[in-house]
Amino acid sequence: MVTMKPLILNDVSTYVEENIGTFHQKRIATLDELSLSKVLKRKNPYLFKAKNVMTAEEIVRGLVDAHISSNEETVFGDWLEGLAIFINEKVYGGWKSGIAGIDLEFDKEGTRFIVNIKSGPNWGNSSQIAKMKSDFKTAAKTLRTSNSKLQVVAVNGCCYGRANTPDQGDYFKYCGQTFWEFISCDPNIYIELIDPLGHKAKEKNEEFQESYARMLNKFTFQFGNKYCDNNGSINWNKLVAFNSSASQPSKSP
Repeated sequence: MVTMKPLILNDVSTYVEENIGTFHQKRIATLDELSLSKVLKRKNPYLFKAKNVMTAEEIVRGLVDAHISSNEETVFGDWLEGLAIFINEKVYGGWKSGIAGIDLEFDKEGTRFIVNIKSGPNWGNSSQIAKMKSDFKTAAKTLRTSNSKLQVVAVNGCCYGRANTPDQGDYFKYCGQTFWEFISCDPNIYIELIDPLGHKAKEKNEEFQESYARMLNKFTFQFGNKYCDNNGSINWNKLVAFNSSASQPSKSP
């Protein structure tokens, strides 16, 4: 029988302050690894033309901002997963699961909970949700192989938002306050996480903004050289050909 321990908020604050730098470092690292050709291939060039985008800087900013927004959600989601596992370990002795598709395992009141952690409630399409349900079934079968009497409950935990129907039949879906309370037995921890998350945020964001400005300048210069005519106009034919031509054009920077 696992004995629940009360959550000590100072432990959570210390963990966040010692580890939040990892999130900021990864934000900057992804910028450093980015190339103009990579972002140009991911965005619809027809959309820019339809919106009457006229400058290289506007196109580059739109490309880079879209990449950053998508990437940050993933990076921070991974970081929050680590925080959730840390908190649960302190309270219930939970652990990072070694089973495919399962992020967290812990025992509570004679039940083994297997948890798949996501950032928010609207994280996947029908095939992705079907894959998660399949992972839950496989994990439960694996666990019962070693203990046939083990009661296993599957949970999709989302770090923010709400779930209007927690009972999804094959699993439970807990979001926001409900999820954080589920893993910590603390109804207020979802609020109390906010302050430590801001640790050195201003300083770290200034460092990120410097990298961001350098990236915009570099990509705008490269875009102008590659996809603008001598008079400064965007060569849309050349841009669309790079993005969509069946015969791959010469490599972009």
